[in-house]
Amino acid sequence: MDFMSLIWIFILLTALQPMFQKKLQEAMRQRKIDEIQKKRGSRVIVLVHRQETMSFLGFPLIRYIDVQDSEQVLRVIDSTDDDTPIDFVVHTPGGMVLAAVQISRALRKHKADVRVLVPHYAMSGGTLIALAADEIVMNRHAVLGPVDPQLGMQAPQAAASILAAVAQKNVKDVDDATLISADLAKKAIAQVKGDATTLLASHMDQAEAEKVADKLASGIWTHDYPISAEEAKEMGLPISTDMPTEVMDLMRLYPQPTNKQGGVEYLPRKHA
Repeated sequence: MDFMSLIWIFILLTALQPMFQKKLQEAMRQRKIDEIQKKRGSRVIVLVHRQETMSFLGFPLIRYIDVQDSEQVLRVIDSTDDDTPIDFVVHTPGGMVLAAVQISRALRKHKADVRVLVPHYAMSGGTLIALAADEIVMNRHAVLGPVDPQLGMQAPQAAASILAAVAQKNVKDVDDATLISADLAKKAIAQVKGDATTLLASHMDQAEAEKVADKLASGIWTHDYPISAEEAKEMGLPISTDMPTEVMDLMRLYPQPTNKQGGVEYLPRKHA
C-alpha cells in the first residue's frame, strides 16, 4: 500500500470518526435509559437540548422545544401503558409554547404517576412541562424559570414588557404595529397563565394555582430568572431534590460539541 493510499484512508477515517462517536454515544444512552427504566419500573422519556454538531460541516445547531419534539413525545406517551409511571428527564432552555403545552397536557392526562426530573435546568417551556408532574425532582443546584411568553422570532420581546411600555404612553402616541403587539401580548399572557393554572390545579387548590400561575407567567422577573428548588417549593410546587445518580450519569452522555472547548478543568477525585 503506497503513501497516498494511507493518506486517503486517514482522511476517510477522520471524516467518519464523528459519526462513529455519535453512534457509540447513542448506544450508551440507550443502555443507561434501559437501566433507569428497570430500576425505577417506569417509562423514561428524555428531552435534552444542547449545542450539537450534527451538520456535515460541523456548525453547532442550538436546539429548542419544537413541534417535532412534541410529536415524538406524544407518540411515546400514547404507547405507554396507563399503569406505567413516566419519568420525564428534561434539560432545555425552552422553546415553542405550542409544543410545550401539548407535551404538558399529554403528561397531565397520563393515568399513572408522572415525575419530571431536572438535572440542571428546565427554563420557560421546560418549566411549563414540569408543572404537569405529580412530582418535580430537581438536582439541588438545578433551576426552573418563568413561563411568561416572548413575542417575535428574530429578537423576542417579553409580552409583559410590551404591555408595560404601552401603558406609559397615551394611546394616540402609539403606532398601530405596537398596539397590535400589545394586544397579542395580553392574549399570550392570558393563554399561558390559563394553561399553567390548569396544570397546577391538579395538585393545589384553584386559588393557589391561579396565584402561582400569575407569578410565573405575568413577567415579574426577567425571562432567564433562575428559580431554585427551595423557591419553587415555597411556591407550592411538588418539589423533591432526591435526584437519582443514574440520571446525572445519563446527562454525561449528552456532551457539548467536540469542537467546543469548555472553560472548566479539574483533576479526577482520588480514592484512598
